[in-house]
Amino acid sequence: MDRQINTIMHKKLIAVLAIIFSCAISETLAQSPNYDSLKQEILSIRTDVDHIVLNLETAKSKFQRGIFVATLGYSITIAGGLMLGRENDELGQALLVAGGATGGIGTYMLVDAFKYLGRVRNRKR
Repeated sequence: MDRQINTIMHKKLIAVLAIIFSCAISETLAQSPNYDSLKQEILSIRTDVDHIVLNLETAKSKFQRGIFVATLGYSITIAGGLMLGRENDELGQALLVAGGATGGIGTYMLVDAFKYLGRVRNRKR
């Protein structure tokens, strides 16, 4: 008889533990965050980072081109200034004008490269 009581007690204990365990699992699942929205947010952040890197690369290449053109233009201007008052005075004047225009265009290109740093991707939420 004791053995039957122990078996019944064990079965009841196992049933109670199973109920408690299933309740604990259901609570945990009910409180777990929505992983789909977390995944979407991570993908959105990754897209933003890719967009920032693209803008930085574009700004870098345009900035370097602007520096090159401006340096070339102002170097031509200096060479034209050094030729003034000598036998190639007309060539010096032409180089002054051409170099100044080229340097101005290069400076515009250099300043224009900064517009890519302020660009933001429009996100739809």
